[in-house]
Amino acid sequence: MPNNSFYVPESALVIVAHPDDIEFSCAGTIARWVQAGSRICYVLCTSGDVGIAETGMTKARAIEIREEEQRAAAEVVGVKDVVFLREPDGMLQATLELRKKIVREIRRFRPEVVICGDPTIVWAGNDYINHPDHRAAATAGLDAVFPAAGQPNLFEELEQEGIYAFKPRKVYVTGWVQNELYVNISDTIDLKIQALRAHKSQMRDWDPEPRIKEWAAERAKGKEMAYAEAFRVVTLVEDEDWEKTKGKVLD
Repeated sequence: MPNNSFYVPESALVIVAHPDDIEFSCAGTIARWVQAGSRICYVLCTSGDVGIAETGMTKARAIEIREEEQRAAAEVVGVKDVVFLREPDGMLQATLELRKKIVREIRRFRPEVVICGDPTIVWAGNDYINHPDHRAAATAGLDAVFPAAGQPNLFEELEQEGIYAFKPRKVYVTGWVQNELYVNISDTIDLKIQALRAHKSQMRDWDPEPRIKEWAAERAKGKEMAYAEAFRVVTLVEDEDWEKTKGKVLD
């Protein structure tokens, strides 16, 4: 795939740890894909239930607030399919149980592209350590995508739900390093910011627009675009094979 080309998948599934992770990382790209006709599904491993530090706040109430915010953020960019796995926030682990849950969603939705984080990123600059939930969600997501989702004899009990093995075409990995694809989000960055603002419990009095535009402009520097999101891309099924199978695992 040529660098900076705009590839539009028929469908994409995004795997993250918390509400607002998608908006920070890839909502501009998602908005472009939706506008081009892609089907999109969000899979959130947790509901951010320890993410509202207010006196008297309960986990149950926080789940309600943050799930409502995430659905509103998804609505901004045109995404309707939002799945919450409701694993414990702040204690997420890349267990076999979590892998199976994600495999179920991949086989159910059958995405051409899966977007997830980079599990190898720990040090993210001099002022941030990558959240352990982010790393766990990225590990579980990648392990679910390959090889698990496409192996018929792994988690074969899912076939009882009418869900069958499926191998996605590509994986888009979000992160700060080893990026090779820069997606021009100049026309959708305002939607990205609007979606981020839907997370009112997290934004509070902070206006994300200046910082989001600063980060996106930095990634776009030297690439003939004003604002960009960046990805490392792994192709699991080559074009010719994809046209034959569309991810279906043949007998």
